[in-house]
Amino acid sequence: MKYLVTGAAGFIGAATCQRLLDEGHEVIGLDNLNSYYIPRLKQYRLEKLLGQQGFTEARLDLADRDAVAELFKKEKFQRVIHLGAQAGVRYSIEAPFEYVDSNLVGTMCILEGCRHNDVEHLVYASSSSVYGMNPKIPFSESDAVDHPVSLYAATKKSNELMAHSYSNLYKIPTTGLRFFTVYGPAGRPDMAPWLFTEAILNNKPIKVFNEGKMQRDFTYIDDIVEGIIRIQNVIPETDSSNPLTDPSSSTAPYRVYNIGNNNPIELATFIDAIEQACGKKAEKIMLPMQPGDVKRTYADIDSLIAATGHQPAVDIYDGIEKFVKWYKDFK
Repeated sequence: MKYLVTGAAGFIGAATCQRLLDEGHEVIGLDNLNSYYIPRLKQYRLEKLLGQQGFTEARLDLADRDAVAELFKKEKFQRVIHLGAQAGVRYSIEAPFEYVDSNLVGTMCILEGCRHNDVEHLVYASSSSVYGMNPKIPFSESDAVDHPVSLYAATKKSNELMAHSYSNLYKIPTTGLRFFTVYGPAGRPDMAPWLFTEAILNNKPIKVFNEGKMQRDFTYIDDIVEGIIRIQNVIPETDSSNPLTDPSSSTAPYRVYNIGNNNPIELATFIDAIEQACGKKAEKIMLPMQPGDVKRTYADIDSLIAATGHQPAVDIYDGIEKFVKWYKDFK
């Protein structure tokens, strides 16, 4: 089939493109290669895709409505995997309009493209950040997510609402995926695995927020991609009998799923895994919670397992060892 993958030079996007190419699909990879983090890493990921049979780069800005509309009209995609976005919780406090342009306007352009070109399934990236101040553990798709603690989270919740409206109005099947702290080789340099590994290997201190007592449901990149690939074959259908008591489903062809490891790890354990992989101890600067952070994330993945049979399972020590090995080679 022919796929559009947005965010193709991004961490999850590049890995998803590669998996689709491995399965023999045609992939148009959209990305604007912005400078939010080091362009060399984005180019590194993209260069691994360029030249492969079935891959074509589309260097566009998601918020360029005319260019995106023309791309949809020209290529006639069968399915769309929308992973492009302005990422980062803390950066959303510094540069809020970047999130409005990319995450809100950009997603609207994708929805309009799907609407006017008979796309059979739109899978899009949401985030565990939507759970915000939710006190219930583990986080379930049936929980209310009305108390975001960052603009980034608010834009991701907005994407889910936008998708639902288009599923309802135009019967476009949409599936939102709430990713939980994705890590692994070629991961983002603004995330803890990179920041901590870089500091430890260079004998510099690391900043440990909430004194290391935060917990994250760290999920290895291969487990995330496996979930994406399986779920894009599970196309939501209209269900007029749905009582609309569960926000993860609808009478419209709309669904939302968590993808997480279902095993929250304390930050102290995560740091220990990096120390072991680096063969060095970290010097730690203990700091309080930062604005926009939450103390704990924990994915209930029963719905994902029921729909796809997939249960992420890569152990944190194994995953971090692979990341550190990659990092040393890349640097």
